[in-house]
Amino acid sequence: MRLLGFAIEDLAKSYLEENGLTLISQNFHSRFGEIDLIMQHQQTLCFIEVRHRKTTTYGSAAESITPSKQQKIRKTALFFLQKNNQYNGLNMRFDAMLSQGKQKEVNFEWIKNAF
Repeated sequence: MRLLGFAIEDLAKSYLEENGLTLISQNFHSRFGEIDLIMQHQQTLCFIEVRHRKTTTYGSAAESITPSKQQKIRKTALFFLQKNNQYNGLNMRFDAMLSQGKQKEVNFEWIKNAF
């Protein structure tokens, strides 16, 4: 199951790179949580949560980014900025890359400023 997650994250990263973003970090961990992708787009630092669901039986990919998960991502982003102050002058936003279906048929919905 986790291997599928890594594959989806890599597909999301490639999609975002094709759309002009530059990878800074992947799977950044702190004691607060994890951020799947940290990328830069022009003067904006993007903290990106990647979510995939094979089906919506237990909710959509978007619904799985709960307020608690959002808070963990925000805290982890602040921790990242404390450790990497060269990015402090950039704007920042929190994006979501959402997909549903089988891995061979992945189509992403990219939500900028998702939360």
